[in-house]
Amino acid sequence: MTSIESQEYSADQITVLEGLSAVRKRPGMYIGSTDITGLHHLVWEIVDNAIDEAMAGYCTEIMVILNKDGSCSVEDNGRGIPVDKHKKTGKSALETVMTVLHAGGKFGEGGGYKVSGGLHGVGVSVVNALSKKTIAEVYRDGKVYSQEYKRGDAGAELKVTGDTKKRGTKITFYPDPDIFDTVEFDFPRILNRLRQQAYLTKGVTISIVDENDDKKFQFYFEGGIKSYVQHLNKNKETFGRVVYIEKEVDEGLVEVALQYNNTFQENIYTFANNIHTVDGGSHLTGFKSALTRTINYHAKKAELLKEKDGSLVADDVREGLTAIISVKLADPQFEGQTKGKLGNAEMRTAVESVFYDAFLEFLQENPNEAKAIIGKCHLAARARLAARAARDTVIRKGALEGMTLPGKLADCSSKDPAKSELFIVEGDSAGGSAKQGRNRETQAILPLRGKILNVEQARLDKILANNEVKNLVIALGVGIGDTFNIEKLRYHKVVIMTDADVDGAHIRTLILTLFYRYFKTLIEGGYIYIAQPPLYKVKSGKKEEYAYTDAERDKIIKGLSKGSNHSIQRYKGLGEMNPDQLWQTTMDPENRLMLQVSIDDAEKADHVFDTLMGSEVMPRKKFIQAYAKKVKNLDI
Repeated sequence: MTSIESQEYSADQITVLEGLSAVRKRPGMYIGSTDITGLHHLVWEIVDNAIDEAMAGYCTEIMVILNKDGSCSVEDNGRGIPVDKHKKTGKSALETVMTVLHAGGKFGEGGGYKVSGGLHGVGVSVVNALSKKTIAEVYRDGKVYSQEYKRGDAGAELKVTGDTKKRGTKITFYPDPDIFDTVEFDFPRILNRLRQQAYLTKGVTISIVDENDDKKFQFYFEGGIKSYVQHLNKNKETFGRVVYIEKEVDEGLVEVALQYNNTFQENIYTFANNIHTVDGGSHLTGFKSALTRTINYHAKKAELLKEKDGSLVADDVREGLTAIISVKLADPQFEGQTKGKLGNAEMRTAVESVFYDAFLEFLQENPNEAKAIIGKCHLAARARLAARAARDTVIRKGALEGMTLPGKLADCSSKDPAKSELFIVEGDSAGGSAKQGRNRETQAILPLRGKILNVEQARLDKILANNEVKNLVIALGVGIGDTFNIEKLRYHKVVIMTDADVDGAHIRTLILTLFYRYFKTLIEGGYIYIAQPPLYKVKSGKKEEYAYTDAERDKIIKGLSKGSNHSIQRYKGLGEMNPDQLWQTTMDPENRLMLQVSIDDAEKADHVFDTLMGSEVMPRKKFIQAYAKKVKNLDI
């Protein structure tokens, strides 16, 4: 699957379908959004083109450069985009690819690629259309070819600008500020994506250079996705080695790597032609089916499960599992423009068959590791039954079904979730102020007593036994675990409102851990917020102003009349504010500041939660040592 259909790569392999006209009018249709996520989608499109060259066996090096002038360059040492004249357009193949939508080497019978990340001929032209300027350089046949474009149109003819021994393509683009909310690239976001691509494309060197901060990172992984699983599990206690499976079948190439660890969460990442299919698809369905079937078959045949134990279910065999499923296929069918889900039905059968045979063979040939894995799954099954019993007890009392709301919850009178807000408040003191200062029609208050359970180190049965967590679950109304139903969410804004001190930050982290591990759908749906209470009150005479940062405080003081007496109050807790102040500064929709919680990078988020909240002490100690010096104005 790593060879192309023809050694020749010329204008004849470029198929043209339609023009560029609609892209600038409706950019969201092509890149998903015009926020920071959409901005970085431009980078991914160009990088994916280079990855396609690597998968075809013609590229060994890819470099991304964040230039000082705000542009981004992506260079590869592949064959170089063809520069000869295209029969249909009469323009060079390079200009055709850069300026015509659906023109690229992935279409048609004579396409330049047997396997690619999808219809990426769309990608480079869309990047061009959404950039105020783009410069394409091609190193080919001993020459340097160059052409400049402005907002999708060729500004000048293709020209030869020099001689070279290099080969490949370099695309430099300047995102259009008229299109995007921001045109500043996020270095860590790009770094993580490139690391991921390097794991998925073993044997290829991928580099990133930030000329603004003089930073450079280089990735090369001979082990591919096997190394990726080791990276994801590096701070965890694991069960046995990484199981790695690779097989070429009629439908394409199937690669799977997996390893169990001692946590209670699953981390499964799926890819199709190196595109991260965040919503899974047919390859994930095939893997999950085969995993449950294989473990149950071996457990019973090897008498590792007794008859009275029954069969393990899907949740049992995925607890503590880290897995990467990567497939390569000739004609990927992605659902949605941003390729979030793989739709090819044949890949379900392919992955299921390949993985079942290979994993069963591994379990049979490695009895000690098989025993450890199945022991872990059996423990998960017992915990699941205990959690169900705990949940059933609560449901019998009517609590999780919303029939009996927690006594401490001061609910709002509105029954419309779209208009209702739940403020999760730290302690009874702040809860009292919030209850008195709120809008009773739309705002509900739930005070939590002390620090809730750290769910990173607990199974569901223990979680449901914790009163504070149980009250929160009941108030939300959505259930938990296999009873979760987002349609029953009682509030479309769930706001974490804690004190602006170390304890408040800890409580906020514990609540966020609960949401990330058991209610991730609420975060992904944009329902979770963090309140931003003021840090200071500056009083001068009868005038009072609130500052949310040190810089705001200094600006207020600077704006006061010279020599005027003023006082500064530093708020350590929400309970220090009277109800009117809390409403005015933190709860009033007209004045308040709130941060919406999002998950830009699930892998990074998982790693941070595991480091800060997991059972291993050393990674947490290293994290604190690494970042302690960067903390400013720490209240002790």
